[in-house]
Amino acid sequence: MNARIAVLCLFLAGMVRDSLAEVLIVADEFPAMEVVAARLKSEEHIDSRLVSQTGLPTLLTPFEAVVVYIHGALSETAEDAFIGYANAGGNLVLLHHSISSGKRSNRRWFSFLGVALPEGGLDRGGYKWIEPAAFDLVNLAPAHFIMTNRVTYPLNVSYTSTNTPGVSSLPAFRLEHSEVYLNHVLAGPRTVLMGLKYRDEKTGVVYVQDDAGWTKPAGKGRIVYLMPGHRKEDFENPAYARIVLNAVIYRP
Repeated sequence: MNARIAVLCLFLAGMVRDSLAEVLIVADEFPAMEVVAARLKSEEHIDSRLVSQTGLPTLLTPFEAVVVYIHGALSETAEDAFIGYANAGGNLVLLHHSISSGKRSNRRWFSFLGVALPEGGLDRGGYKWIEPAAFDLVNLAPAHFIMTNRVTYPLNVSYTSTNTPGVSSLPAFRLEHSEVYLNHVLAGPRTVLMGLKYRDEKTGVVYVQDDAGWTKPAGKGRIVYLMPGHRKEDFENPAYARIVLNAVIYRP
């Protein structure tokens, strides 16, 4: 009898897990996130709900992950909901323009993330976005699940990390006709996942920065940020598509 009860408990636990295995995707540009949702379903058998920030559910805690892809203004209601979700134990995955100049006016967002976007010229360390841009994304965490699980890197790129002296040849992939963000300033401990290498066609200056992807704890939960993703086609790149899925399913 005890064995039967144990089996039943395991079965019910599995049912509960399946009922919670839904991802919420909050966006204001939907084609790119439809690509992510379709891959979650086909590759991980995970259902997702795609909503605008004005359509947020009352509670975010039931969702296994919340993915944020908001280009325009981030409402205070959504800001508070995302912060509360991560602090309560959720997996908050932020993509591309979730960290951008339009969020400077938010009261809590950048301090919660431990990020600053300095004012001023690019040559003085100021934040800048450049579009169109072609750039390489480099794996800086070769032992981390997000950067390795089922990821195939088509390139090896010469890269000098800002944290480790010396030039290395590291696995990478390239995005074309996209948008790059330069001079994110990170404050506080985190695990750096991905670096970027970008050559400005106008000036010939090469930028190598260790801030294109990272993860950090937040309260009882965690944040994952991935800088790439300006166009739908970015999420169709096989290496990056897999990294995004890994960020969603990642459980430390």
